[in-house]
Amino acid sequence: MKKLGMLFSVIIMSVGLLIGCASGEETNQNTSVSTNNTSHSEEVAEDAVRITITIDEGAEFVNEQEIPISEGDILMDVMEENFFIETEFDGTFITSIERVAASDEDQTAWMFFVNDEMPTVGASEYELSPGDKVVFDLQSWE
Repeated sequence: MKKLGMLFSVIIMSVGLLIGCASGEETNQNTSVSTNNTSHSEEVAEDAVRITITIDEGAEFVNEQEIPISEGDILMDVMEENFFIETEFDGTFITSIERVAASDEDQTAWMFFVNDEMPTVGASEYELSPGDKVVFDLQSWE
């Protein structure tokens, strides 16, 4: 009888330990997911830029990456190397990012902002600086 009681106690403790470990793993997974989401982080590494892709002035999130750059890198080149993009007019006008396309019918276009300002040149001419925060947003042109 004592052996049966001891066996039962060991089984209960083992099940409790397994449940506790499984619960801890789930917590760790959730933590790692939230820490990998950099959309709310303000800091950008010294040798990188953060590029965020959104729709309707940030109402919908598409993608975000912190990308290491070298001095003098051009935004269009960095976009082509790190995102799926489609262009028109010899690669000077972005029509689709991450398979989300602008539409003449819906009167939408990809606009971009660097450090919360709209540059006076296109992405194919814009020279990035370390620490830049770039946002590409699909929005109405009206």
